[in-house]
Amino acid sequence: MRPLKTLIHPSINIEQGSQFTRITARAIAMHKQHILLMYTKRYDDFSLPGGGVDEHESIEQGLIRELQEETGAQNIVIKKEFGLYEEYRPWYKDDFDIIHIKSYCYVCNIDQKLGQTQLEHYEQQNGMVKWVDINEAIEHNERTLATSDKQGLSIIRETYLLKEIAKQL
Repeated sequence: MRPLKTLIHPSINIEQGSQFTRITARAIAMHKQHILLMYTKRYDDFSLPGGGVDEHESIEQGLIRELQEETGAQNIVIKKEFGLYEEYRPWYKDDFDIIHIKSYCYVCNIDQKLGQTQLEHYEQQNGMVKWVDINEAIEHNERTLATSDKQGLSIIRETYLLKEIAKQL
């Protein structure tokens, strides 16, 4: 998959400390100007649906599972690879110092009408799924980046990906 970007958090040195890699899959599902996104109330941002790939799954299988669980997407068809976004962040638990996240992004077709989600408890508390005009989502995330002190680390990745999607699709 073509590399999009590698981001190293300014507080870490990837040459020092222990690290582990987390493989994730992210879906790009669009209908005209609208893209299917997760809104996270806690951080006031939009992100692509997706998440961690389990050990027994291929990246594509993990993508389909995560997309169904988080959004209730139906009739999922993976159309093509979009790109790989890598990031190195500080890890918050005692077992490692650094997490290396590899986000594999795919363009998907899904039905516009969504079914029932299967969100984990923290996801239910924290967010919702919605079709959003891609340019409005970019503007929203940029506003959050500029004005909020409660933003998560993923908003940088997500805003970058939304801008790339808007340029290329």
